Amino acid sequence: MISKIKQDLPASIVVFLVALPLCLGVALASGAPLLSGVIAGIVGGIVVGFLSQSHTSVSGPAAGLAAVVLASITKLGSFDIFLLAVVLAGIFQMVVGIVKGGFIANYIPSNVIKGLLAAIGIILILKQIPHAVGFDKDVENDFSFFQNDGENTFSELLNIFNYFSFGAIIISAISIVVMIYWDKTPMQKVKFFPASLFVVLLGIALNWLFMNFFPDLAISTDHLVKIPKFENLNSIITLPNFSSINNYQVWVVALTIAVVASIETLLNLEAVENIDPLKRQASPNRELVAQGIGNIFSGLVGGIPITSVIVRSSVNINAGAATKLSTIIHGIFLLLSVLLLSPMLNFIPLASLACILLLTGYKLAKISLFKDMYNKGLNQFIPFIATILAIIFTDLLIGVLLGLAISIFYILKSNFKNPFVLQKETLYVGETMRLELSNQVSFLNKASIKDTLGSVPNNSKVIIDATNSDFIDNDVLEVIEDFRSTISKEKDIKLNVIGLKKHYQLEDHIQFVNVLDKASQQKMSPFDILEILKTGNQRFVSGNRTEKYLKHQVNATSFGQNPFAIVLSCIDSRTTSEHVFDLGLGDIFSVRIAGNILNEDILGSMEFGVHEIGVKLIVVLGHTKCGAISGACSNIKLGNLTTLLDKVKPAIENERTIVLNRDGSNMEFVNKVAEQNVFNTINRIKKESTIIAELAQAGKIKIVGGLYNVETGIVEFYE
Repeated sequence: MISKIKQDLPASIVVFLVALPLCLGVALASGAPLLSGVIAGIVGGIVVGFLSQSHTSVSGPAAGLAAVVLASITKLGSFDIFLLAVVLAGIFQMVVGIVKGGFIANYIPSNVIKGLLAAIGIILILKQIPHAVGFDKDVENDFSFFQNDGENTFSELLNIFNYFSFGAIIISAISIVVMIYWDKTPMQKVKFFPASLFVVLLGIALNWLFMNFFPDLAISTDHLVKIPKFENLNSIITLPNFSSINNYQVWVVALTIAVVASIETLLNLEAVENIDPLKRQASPNRELVAQGIGNIFSGLVGGIPITSVIVRSSVNINAGAATKLSTIIHGIFLLLSVLLLSPMLNFIPLASLACILLLTGYKLAKISLFKDMYNKGLNQFIPFIATILAIIFTDLLIGVLLGLAISIFYILKSNFKNPFVLQKETLYVGETMRLELSNQVSFLNKASIKDTLGSVPNNSKVIIDATNSDFIDNDVLEVIEDFRSTISKEKDIKLNVIGLKKHYQLEDHIQFVNVLDKASQQKMSPFDILEILKTGNQRFVSGNRTEKYLKHQVNATSFGQNPFAIVLSCIDSRTTSEHVFDLGLGDIFSVRIAGNILNEDILGSMEFGVHEIGVKLIVVLGHTKCGAISGACSNIKLGNLTTLLDKVKPAIENERTIVLNRDGSNMEFVNKVAEQNVFNTINRIKKESTIIAELAQAGKIKIVGGLYNVETGIVEFYE
């Protein structure tokens, strides 16, 4: 516990120094009593810190709520009635958290979250520049584009040239240099004393020097932190007016505050997790409960509404905070400052705090972030930029909603254009069009699917594959049904509809099966068949295997068989030829024996296949890491297996590229022998079968070898 306090205490001090003037500024901007912002900061830091699961998120009065608070106080006509609405808003937030309504946070895209962070960073930079040069003496509207004094963010920057303080500029320049190079000095090892804290103390010391030795550079009290003096408890605590509980407007205001505060909290929680170096996650539901309880307490003691605040959270993370102790301690410091420390804290120049926030803003809005988002494509970059611009010129909630709207537009656009993948396949039954539907097929896809199916030529073969679809809108199902029942019949189109889920009223529909008939078998050349095997192996390796309709193939092949190839392979369980070449029932004669060796029975079976059945291709298929080959290389003796392995010995003798470690323990040697064994088997087939040799000599059949890699699934053919 002591080690955690030692680690988080410096961060707490830095966050406290940054939070104090901002809390006061938000209170002023919202029209609430001056100390209400500090009270809310105390409640946010202590109550929410204890209850929240987040390690680094800091809560307090949010600038995004200032306009809501101002409008609400005006509508209700009294601050004590407004406090009742804050209490009710906290109750609403608790209820939403308890019923697990925080799931909405999972639906905020990362480009919007990153846009939120970058926008806060840019606002920090733009709004703190006047403080850094000693021009803007007020912290009111520090996060609003349009200010109460008639100025806006950019006009305020232009006014810098009309008046600025050289003393503030000197403090800011030195402070920024210190913060940039701090990590390159031995001081960076002193975690208890971060650069931010040094900058604050430095600002106080420099201004003291200016006042005593260089009066022209001294910073006036207008540009220093201002905390009202504590007189008594009644001066800072205002109780809610519970007699207005029946006021309809109170409930409307409470609901408005609850919605806005909850959305800001969830957005900031996502953003904090995004910039947390440890990428820790907190329950959004627990966060809502914590914020709700915090707002109940804040309303009861006279504080304005609170949310999780990204500025203070960012400062907290950058200051090295590791646990939520920093958020709790910062609230305690706010409490002590109100009671005891206001005379001391009022010596801090706003320029010193501005430098801390300038560096925080830079870290949130680095140029590399913009480059990274641009490289991800316009569908990511445009919502990102739109979120930034909208937040800068309006407020956080409007900016996020606009970013969400544009993100949804791109999702709908993508979904509208890509509801399916259309490809042509050359199967045994001829050219086939495959319409593979995407995961989600909505009514927006109806027109494109309808147009595609309507353009299918007469006498075609079509497969509509819904295997990967988790949802198909009823409108699209009606299009498929119309195509199946009417259009396909009128245009003499053979149609297969596969993969439909059981809860759809439309069922799978099979009109043709990829089974080879005698006429198609005879038209195929050995080279055509070899190409089919190569293509099938590519599908197997990529995972894009074709649908076999095995149940229908059973019926289709029950009247006879017309296989196009004989594959002699090993009995190894990893080398099933039908899988390796993505084949179905009736496609090949599959001969399997350990070491894919040859004997009279196997040779006779091959002669039957090529002479009587019309097979055009013989494949001798070995494989890597073959147990039979390894046993033969190690000269294993085991009953009848000994005779079988003896047939591999000629391949061992023929393999001469490897001289050392010529046994089963050397997999490189084993694989070389497996390859040589394929060649030896091919030569034996030609030598020992006159029937096969003559057909091969005449070009009617072809004999090839292959080696299957058990690690990659790839077959290397030897033609």
